[in-house]
Amino acid sequence: MRELYPDITPFQSEWLTMENLNSGSPHRVYVEQCGNPEGIPVLFLHGGPGSGCGEHHRRYFDPDIYHIILFDQRGCGRSEPLGELQNNTTQDLVRDMEAIRQHLDIDQWLLFGGSWGATLALCYARDYPQFVRAMILRGTFLGRRHDIEWVYAEGGASRIFRDSWQRLTEDLPVDQQQKPLSYYFQQLTDNDEQTRLQAAKTLQHWEATIVKMRDAEYQPEPDASPGPLAHSRIQLHYALNDCFIADRPILNDVENLRHIPADIIHGRYDMVCPFEQSWELHQAWPESRFEVVSLAGHAAGEPGIVDALVRATDSMAQRLS
Repeated sequence: MRELYPDITPFQSEWLTMENLNSGSPHRVYVEQCGNPEGIPVLFLHGGPGSGCGEHHRRYFDPDIYHIILFDQRGCGRSEPLGELQNNTTQDLVRDMEAIRQHLDIDQWLLFGGSWGATLALCYARDYPQFVRAMILRGTFLGRRHDIEWVYAEGGASRIFRDSWQRLTEDLPVDQQQKPLSYYFQQLTDNDEQTRLQAAKTLQHWEATIVKMRDAEYQPEPDASPGPLAHSRIQLHYALNDCFIADRPILNDVENLRHIPADIIHGRYDMVCPFEQSWELHQAWPESRFEVVSLAGHAAGEPGIVDALVRATDSMAQRLS
């Protein structure tokens, strides 16, 4: 089994200033570069929406071969303002990616994204196919209404994790229990800090329960504090707006991407983005290489997924060189 490459540190970090908001301050997008500045450019696209990049995300790539570029999407991680929803749509993120490419003077790059990161990679590639050299996609999320409702509405993952779903919905008004997204978004944007924190904690418990395969029930650390409220706010902002792509479904544009080399990797028991999403993408894109990881869920850090992704980046480097 392949493991992540050793820890590395960026050789450059910066913030790119985008347009001004109503507040007068701009979106500032954090960008870092690692590895070999003369190597194969690869853009890492984090999931969520709303999470951010971590140190381990640099380690899926051979640093001697790849020029590794990571950025925190609008409102996420080290980008500013944290949790900002204004001018935060899929189209804004795609424009940010293109601004980064131009700023770094990159002709073409490899796109590497999992879950929401795969969505974003596909959205960028259909707008700028001439700049995409290849793609590696993990746990594909197609961003359709039924894909969102699999996670956040009655009848999807709730049927497998019934006990955790009850915890998520039992204190909600009855008319909100089958589709609790709007209720939780209101809680996350409430003026009361404790209300916001409790909503984030409950949501994160549900998401952590379903995100990976375990041999025991998920138990949070007793003293763990909720993750960033920004993550939950942005995630629900996108979910309630059908990821801002309802008028342009991803599968409708795949025909224009079929010339791009692509690896698609998916855990068989993915409870966040069910296997069928990558399967449908591969059916529309038969030239892609499709790998099913037999004993894996959704999380990129599961051993089988790590193994598949590192093998994919190594193999793609050979193909591209």
